[in-house]
Amino acid sequence: MTVSPPPRAAHPYYMHDAIYAQPGALRLLERGNEATLAAAAGAIRGAGRVWVAGVGSSWHAALVGEHMLATTGGLGARARAVVASEWTAYGPAPEAGELLVAVSHRGSRVTAQAVTHAVDRGAVGVTVTARGVTLPGAAHALHTCDAEASGAHTVSYTTALASLALLAAEAKGDDATRRALGGLPDLVAFLLGQESWDDLGARLAARRRVWFVGGGPNAATAREGALKLSETAWLPAIAFDPESFLHGPSAALEPDDALVLIAPPGPARTRALDVARAARAIGAEVLALAREDDRDVAALAGETIALPEIDEALSPIAAVVPLQLLAYHVAVARGRNPDLLRADDPAHARARAAVAS
Repeated sequence: MTVSPPPRAAHPYYMHDAIYAQPGALRLLERGNEATLAAAAGAIRGAGRVWVAGVGSSWHAALVGEHMLATTGGLGARARAVVASEWTAYGPAPEAGELLVAVSHRGSRVTAQAVTHAVDRGAVGVTVTARGVTLPGAAHALHTCDAEASGAHTVSYTTALASLALLAAEAKGDDATRRALGGLPDLVAFLLGQESWDDLGARLAARRRVWFVGGGPNAATAREGALKLSETAWLPAIAFDPESFLHGPSAALEPDDALVLIAPPGPARTRALDVARAARAIGAEVLALAREDDRDVAALAGETIALPEIDEALSPIAAVVPLQLLAYHVAVARGRNPDLLRADDPAHARARAAVAS
């Protein structure tokens, strides 16, 4: 039985430790997973379709995983991300000869049901979970890191993304991607020390709402950034891809909002620049994540966080790290405990108990 550590009452919270543990966790990711990676990749190569399922942060990881498997893994339209609970309830149902990659840090009930749903219909189950977590029925189990003490999952998210990238690279025999993944721990370590996070957190803490915008594989990064800020700092946050933001929701943007733009090189960057222009014209603060040499983005943003040079398919693993730090320091500035996801608020504790199963 796992015993939860006692809550921390001040900075550094457990979330802080987990964020800074990411370079080491990424370096150790393949250790003990070698045989499973090879077997699961072989099963993926022979699958008629590959579903990637999760909920919460794991749903965001599934979205990135779909992109990785479709591009790096060469599966194209054979890869599809689904919300685990919606897929189980509404389908389309998996078929024999297909495969499910189920992502769940702690082994959520609804993701376990998705595995059963798939295996009972003749599909192969592959799971991506914390060490020591098992989803019954899966043929192959990849483990990412130890279970996090914080309710705001960070290291488990980046290691899940890296596991999905390894699966895609192994399925295609893509040595270049494997080498790039080998360099990720150093890139993440660079990001961790890059900015004055206390100052950025304090600046955003007083904003009415924070908008996150990213396209391509980083549409999921925008979703994850919004989730992290909402659950840790209790600050309203919302995420869009660039085109969807510009087609209506931008009408709700106000000067006392902030907009976080994820704009590495790639097809989504051009429209992301239009988002920054719109936000600047309205008067909202713009914080951009972009390549250090991207002068176009820098000219439109009040602050730019430099992203390392990395293939766009892998960029979500690096791009999410500044958003985790931002959420953490906004939470601290607002006097919130980011580990508890508001479980220390009696009304929210009652609400959580009412829906727990």
